[in-house]
Amino acid sequence: MGETVLKDIKDALMKGDRAGVVAFTKCALEQGMAVKDILDKGLIAGMEIIGNKFKCNEIFIPEVLISAKAMHAGMAILEPQFISCGIKPAGKVVIGTVKGDLHDIGKNIVSMMFKGACFEVADLGIDVPVEKFVDAAKKGGIDVIAMSSLLTTSMNSMKETIKALERSGIRDKVKIMVGGAPVTQDFANSIGADAYAKDAATAVDKAKEMLKR
Repeated sequence: MGETVLKDIKDALMKGDRAGVVAFTKCALEQGMAVKDILDKGLIAGMEIIGNKFKCNEIFIPEVLISAKAMHAGMAILEPQFISCGIKPAGKVVIGTVKGDLHDIGKNIVSMMFKGACFEVADLGIDVPVEKFVDAAKKGGIDVIAMSSLLTTSMNSMKETIKALERSGIRDKVKIMVGGAPVTQDFANSIGADAYAKDAATAVDKAKEMLKR
């Protein structure tokens, strides 16, 4: 019975069926299933499949967004139970589109994928100045700073942010991830970033890898 409802959660999530995800998540709780099992084997498992399909170009941005919203609807049911069950975030990520760039769709997808993988996410929005990233890092408790750029003219802001973190003496306290259409692995290496992610699913994988080191 338990495995059936977990499959129902995954299937509903992959279809982007928010009402279905909510209903099946509530059903799983009513059946007495462990919150961690519902999270890991239902919601996260479903979102991982979506991420892999997106990587392989089997689905596209609209489908990812719809499934991510369904995932969030299920998470909203489970989150009140997290503390009592001892479930901790996989890590804390600060994300934003850098200064000089107003694009947010890619950043929003990455943010949703992080949340779907049980990361705590602080979204700074678009056109984020260097100082705002640095101030977020200074507050402590941040594991990853993820910066997005869709314009070649704004890419230098990533380099400036890393230099500012170095000057502040906190560069070694956070991992830096960069991404966006014009960004490459070579560029990430040249500015001293810890990781480059070509898409949202890869961003989650890279973050998990960095936090294991």
